[in-house]
Amino acid sequence: MGRRRNAAGIASSGAGRRERKEAMRPPMHRAGALTIFLVAALGMAACTAPDAGEQTPGSDLPDRPVTDIDIHGLLEKRVAMIPMRDGARMHTEIYVPRDVDEPLPFIIERTPYGLLRDSRGYSTRLYDHPDLIEDRNILVFQDLRGRFDSEGEYLSLRPPRDPDDPDGIDETTDAWDTIEWLVNNVPESNGRAGILGISYGGFTSIRASHDPHPALKAASPQATCADMFIGDDWHHNGAFRLEYAFNWIARVEGAGRVVDQHDLYEWFLDLGALSNINARYFHGEAPTWNAFAEHPNMDEYWETEMCGVLPFVDEPLIPLLHVLGWYDSEDFYGPLEVYKKLELKDANDWNNLVIGPWTHGGWTFHTGDSMLEFDFGSETGRYYKKEIEAKWFAHWLKDGPAPDLPEVMAFRTGANEWETFDSWPPTGELRDVYLHAGRRVSFDPPALDGASGRDYDEYVSDPWNPVPYRSRPIQWDGWPTWQAEDQRIAHGRPDVLFWESEPLEEDLTMTGDPVAHLFASTSGTASDWIVKLIDVYPDDYEPNANLRGYQYMVAGEVFRGRYRNSYRDPEPIPANEVVEYTIALRDRSHTFKTGHRIMVQVQSTWFPVIDRNPQSWVPNIYVATEDDLQMATQRVYRSERYPTRITLPVRR
Repeated sequence: MGRRRNAAGIASSGAGRRERKEAMRPPMHRAGALTIFLVAALGMAACTAPDAGEQTPGSDLPDRPVTDIDIHGLLEKRVAMIPMRDGARMHTEIYVPRDVDEPLPFIIERTPYGLLRDSRGYSTRLYDHPDLIEDRNILVFQDLRGRFDSEGEYLSLRPPRDPDDPDGIDETTDAWDTIEWLVNNVPESNGRAGILGISYGGFTSIRASHDPHPALKAASPQATCADMFIGDDWHHNGAFRLEYAFNWIARVEGAGRVVDQHDLYEWFLDLGALSNINARYFHGEAPTWNAFAEHPNMDEYWETEMCGVLPFVDEPLIPLLHVLGWYDSEDFYGPLEVYKKLELKDANDWNNLVIGPWTHGGWTFHTGDSMLEFDFGSETGRYYKKEIEAKWFAHWLKDGPAPDLPEVMAFRTGANEWETFDSWPPTGELRDVYLHAGRRVSFDPPALDGASGRDYDEYVSDPWNPVPYRSRPIQWDGWPTWQAEDQRIAHGRPDVLFWESEPLEEDLTMTGDPVAHLFASTSGTASDWIVKLIDVYPDDYEPNANLRGYQYMVAGEVFRGRYRNSYRDPEPIPANEVVEYTIALRDRSHTFKTGHRIMVQVQSTWFPVIDRNPQSWVPNIYVATEDDLQMATQRVYRSERYPTRITLPVRR
């Protein structure tokens, strides 16, 4: 159980496996000489990389920030074509501190997105790492096989090689061969290397740790994809993430950015059924879209080929530092699942986890002091980069002091507080919050509700008038922060049900995975169910008038009903029958403050972040036509027999 230390500092969950002697305090709003200033808007991100033919420098992350550190004066640039075991050579830039007076380690980042250079020819990726530069590391950036100036054939999210093939290559062998060359050809080396990366770079980092080179002493996979059918990038619980996926495929597989309307909601609505996408835009020439249509359900393609990391991780072979953000819209699921699986066999205490109030990669590209209207009280991103990441690498690569780092470090929203834990999720009490008649929520289980005995609330879901997932007009630049938007955008719609508690008489803290147990029926034969757990701010909230009445989505998730029994073998939903759905809302750590209310929202569309479910059964939604899109009456039950509820992992 977590323990509060102070409002600005860090709390500890007990002695743990690494007893904390004193708390590291997050920095104040001034970060000093290495303050990072963000100069570009945040763009969409993906763990997936462009196809081999797309040679325009791009990124899975926001444009690089600038820093006031003298990068050019501190570092000497060297370029090498590093040979791999199959003869292909990888374009690599090596940045060595000038005036080296002691052997130094390598910190490596391998990317499919290009090295991107400033006006003096230095990679702008250097600007991501001022603390690693100040600590005098040799920074290495490499184009992946087949990308930009590297040779060989590119394969997006290359699966692991066949262990019986002596000539096989993959991201593990390419990382191994790169490190082997570096330690033997860069005289300033101390013979040690670390690797890190965000999103796709997280994928290459975790792959490098599968069979690590003896010189590879530490890896930090950050925002790593793990399962793109269940929770990362392309799908959530089998529901297709339309806006995000379409934009990525159009941008990197040849069609370009084709959306030409002010409001993405209108554009995707006009697009019609998913079958129109190939007919109008991709014409069978977009490999990723073709793969989606050919693999509409969970199968070996999703499990092992499309970033199927989980089957191949077993135990930490080197120290690992997993990093993710509560507001990551792309790869929140992956880092947690990789951490949890590795934790089962972490005999050496080499598996660490940090979760902060960040968007995808936001710990590197933002100071992390706020999100929309929410002030976090300190520069959480700067704190992570300087006090955690830099010191963690210094320990493993240069015999620096043991970092004051717990097993798990997580930022608790609502309280603006860092906490430490011995495990994740921490042990707590499971408490059910139930839906009741009169649109009420309470911890009391329901009896027969309503004077008429009606034990449900209902709405009509119309796929031609779907619920927008954020404020309209929906534009590209609002993507990263949408999960923190005020949910009053949906509150008044007739196709969104809500239930609300009385004001809380004391703080309520939950840490872990809240789970919705939804009893519902549909008049159709297919349906999506979106459940949102919301913190409603008081109407007289004082610290920030803009938060008065704000409906903050603590957790929210979609579930595609056809997969209620199996992701491999979907089934129609029996019309007008009550079905129970168990929906994990994904891990959170949040405090509902005294005077706030708990709200639950349920809806069946979330557009266009999620494609529209036809609401009539079609075996493959990717070939659905407009005639398949049908209105449906949806009922959510809340009775003693059908007790719809959310199970909260509550901490005392």
